[in-house]
Amino acid sequence: MRGRFSPGIDCMLRVGGLTPLSSTDWPGQLSAVVFCQGCPWRCGYCHNPGLIPVQADTEIAWDEVMALLRRRQGLLDAVVFSGGEPTLQVALPDAMREVRALGFKIGLHTGGMYPRRLEAVLPWVDWVGLDVKAPFEAYAGVTGVDGSGARALESLQQLLASGVDYEVRTTVHPELLDDVALATLARDLAARGVKRYVVQAFRPQGCQDAKLCATATRTRSLHETSNDFAGLFDDFSVRG
Repeated sequence: MRGRFSPGIDCMLRVGGLTPLSSTDWPGQLSAVVFCQGCPWRCGYCHNPGLIPVQADTEIAWDEVMALLRRRQGLLDAVVFSGGEPTLQVALPDAMREVRALGFKIGLHTGGMYPRRLEAVLPWVDWVGLDVKAPFEAYAGVTGVDGSGARALESLQQLLASGVDYEVRTTVHPELLDDVALATLARDLAARGVKRYVVQAFRPQGCQDAKLCATATRTRSLHETSNDFAGLFDDFSVRG
């Protein structure tokens, strides 16, 4: 569903895409996925680069989103706000409230760019998928933004303190996160209290960085690498 953006009556959320049905964006839940427009980071392996600009001419009107969700009441369990980066937009809390009023559970995908805004929406959220991209002191090498690791760490701490259900996940490209760095990150996350951790292989689909697409082959499988630290977590898996 795509169309020119026209704001809804109660919400000004900028929506860059909409998936009517997904079983993977919130494991165990049948969800619609609302892709929020805009992201302040520039991760080379991004598979949704069209969502990076703050505005796009393919945005979907919020009233169109709500109309679809009303038709899906009783058929879906949840709505996941993804991106882009949902917490970039100040309209996110209003959007979540409108969706929850329809009876849906609320999921959130975030990179933790805006800790204060994440804190503000956590009371409306039932589950969070938090992307942790690298050891926190090495974040700028992935995001292209100085200080991004400190923000991500603060968001992780808020999420763990909130009691909201979650998974922490890391996308692994061997050029950006080698096996030693991945193991270091995993041990740090476990020490900070992370119980549910997912590592997922880089996918070239959508990535616009030709070098990263050409250098994604691993010399050691991600499953094998993960054996070094999988036991640190109550719930651990490898995707892709």
